[in-house]
Amino acid sequence: MKLLEYTPFDCVNVFLDQLNLGDCTIRGSLEAFSCKHAGNDRRLSISLEHEILDYLGKSSDSDPPSPVEHLSCRSSRKTLIYLVLTLGHMYPDYDFSAVRAHLFFKEEDMESFKQMLDNYLSEASMLWASKNEGSSLLDSMTKAIDEVIKIRECDIYSYNPDSDGDPFLEKGAIWSINFFFYNRKLKRVVSFRCCCTSKFAGDDFLAGVLSDGEEDALIDMDI
Repeated sequence: MKLLEYTPFDCVNVFLDQLNLGDCTIRGSLEAFSCKHAGNDRRLSISLEHEILDYLGKSSDSDPPSPVEHLSCRSSRKTLIYLVLTLGHMYPDYDFSAVRAHLFFKEEDMESFKQMLDNYLSEASMLWASKNEGSSLLDSMTKAIDEVIKIRECDIYSYNPDSDGDPFLEKGAIWSINFFFYNRKLKRVVSFRCCCTSKFAGDDFLAGVLSDGEEDALIDMDI
C-alpha cells in the first residue's frame, strides 16, 4: 500500500489536526492509499492469503456456510487483506496481522458515515461553519472523498474494535471511529480516522496490542 497525496484532503486535515473543543481534543484525518503491494505488504498479504485458504481447506460441510462462502471468492479475500494493510499504514506502530475480521463491518451506503459524523462531530461542524462562511463540514468531506475515489463506485467499511482489542485508543479517549472507502476499479482505499480525547487524562497509550484471534479470526467477515 502506498500513501497518495491529494490536495482535496488538506483543508479538512488541517482543521481536524488537534482541534480544541474545550475539555476535549479531536484529531482526525483523511488519507488515500493505492492497493499496490511492495516489501512487507507483499509478504503480509501472502501470509494472510495462506491463512485464509488453510482455514477454507479445513472447513467441513457442517460449518456455517456464509463466512467460508464469502471468502472462497478471491476478490473478497483481497478486500479483507487491503483493509488490514491499510490499518497497518494508518497506525504504523501496531501489528494488525492478527486482526479479527468480524470487527470490520460493511456499510449499506453513505448514510451510516454521514450519521456517524452528525453524532460525533456536531460541535466540530459548528466551528467549521463559523470559519468557512457557513459551509458544511460533512458536505466538504463528502466532496473531497468523492473527488478522490468516486463514492458511488465504492464499498464502505467501518472498523470497530472492542475495548480490549483497540491498540490506538489513548487513555482518556471518549470515542474513536474508522471508515474505509474501497474502489475496486481504481484499486484505491480512502480512510477516515478520528478520535476524541479528554484533556483531563494522560497522554500515554493503553498498553498491549490486538490480542491474537482464534484460527478463524480472519474469516468471520461480511465482505
